[in-house]
Amino acid sequence: MKAVIAIDLGASSGRVMVGYLNNGKIALEELHRFQNQQVMNGNESCWDLYSILEEIKVGINKVLATDVEITSLGIDTWGVDFVLLDKFSRHLGEFVSYRDVRTEGMLDKLLEDSQLTREQVYQQTGIQFLPFNTLYQLKAIADQQPEWFSEIDTLLFIPDYLNYKLSGIKHCEYTNASTSQLLECKDKIWNKQLINACGANMDWFLPPKMPNRIIGQYHVGDVQIPVCSVASHDTASAVASTPIAHDTMAYLSSGTWSLVGIESFEPYTSELAYQYNLTNEGGVDGRYRVLKNIMGLWLIQRIKAENPSLTFPDIASLARQADQFKYIVNPNDYDFLNPVSMTLAIKNWFKKRALEAPETLSEVIRCIYDSLVLAYDKVLTELTEVTGKPITELRIVGGGTQDQFLNQLCADVCQIKVSTEPAEASALGNVINQFIASNIITSLEEGRQIIDASSDVKNFTANPIKGLEQIKFQFQQITK
Repeated sequence: MKAVIAIDLGASSGRVMVGYLNNGKIALEELHRFQNQQVMNGNESCWDLYSILEEIKVGINKVLATDVEITSLGIDTWGVDFVLLDKFSRHLGEFVSYRDVRTEGMLDKLLEDSQLTREQVYQQTGIQFLPFNTLYQLKAIADQQPEWFSEIDTLLFIPDYLNYKLSGIKHCEYTNASTSQLLECKDKIWNKQLINACGANMDWFLPPKMPNRIIGQYHVGDVQIPVCSVASHDTASAVASTPIAHDTMAYLSSGTWSLVGIESFEPYTSELAYQYNLTNEGGVDGRYRVLKNIMGLWLIQRIKAENPSLTFPDIASLARQADQFKYIVNPNDYDFLNPVSMTLAIKNWFKKRALEAPETLSEVIRCIYDSLVLAYDKVLTELTEVTGKPITELRIVGGGTQDQFLNQLCADVCQIKVSTEPAEASALGNVINQFIASNIITSLEEGRQIIDASSDVKNFTANPIKGLEQIKFQFQQITK
């Protein structure tokens, strides 16, 4: 039996898990779970990375107390966020989150100041325009002209920073770096023009390295654990774990964010891909995750936070009680990025447009579900148009697989076969990436076959929805 430690950090929680490979089957055991809540430092919404690091160490100690022989450890997290270090490796500024308001208006300001066009940025990077990409976070810092700006020596993305704190090795992992909108899509190197445009310096950036390699050692007492740089963007790890059975299968990584896409060995940066704002993020073995980010279950999570007595199954039950497709929003609207109240944000979205708004909690929840699946369907249609390939099946992975109501609704609206599992997609991807790095698994394909054989796969077939084409047309108008 082989075992590795997978540290999987999401926007709301972190887990320290042990992944076991035994007789061709893979299994996960959660040893430590902790909350990951943003904190306000002054007026900035930040990550508490010191607390996260301590929780990681607590989790590792719990694993070591079990006397399991550990091959390595690996960390995956969200993308775009980073830490700036001075020449003494001290961090500068706060650990600001992508949900902070500092990037408002920065996309337009960067284009105006640099004389670059959106088309030029997309052609070079192949990355979806999102207001919080690293490119615009750095522009915001440059425009604020903090006293410490000239002291910056190194930029590390969040998983690279945590790896550095454990191993003492500074490293830049490709899949997370690819989310920055600063990498050249095809050559996978930093783009000097964009780095200059956001006010940064090329000297801050370490060369991006492909994932699945041992970079250092974590010492605790007399124990040394190899630190593996896995596909450290959590979606890259989730896609790595997705049993993609054929080239007409798309995936939906369903969690705080919903990532709908396909895997490709070539990027898609055509005019149509640009118009649809598709992204070409990095994957294992230099593959591309051609996908689109959708706000996802963040909207449901915030509803739950406002109604702590409700479980997620309770929320799905409330959705069933309301009329379907009566209220539809654009789930990617900036108003939903980090509102004080998601319930009020949904209602106000309609009121601002002088439209009838949902009144009951059931109607608000149903609005979220319906809007999400319509967004999924729209992305699948766009992917088909851009690639010229039909999509006949959708594989859902991640925590959202546990929401049977959402999975069935997805099949009904997208009108294709839906299969689900694994639920712990990011953690399992982290695990197989480590096994690949240690030559315990020979390839990504072998890892996926092992995961599929170890999963309780569920299938959903499409039911007819009356007036579906009109409903989709309505959504198209909303999201133009």
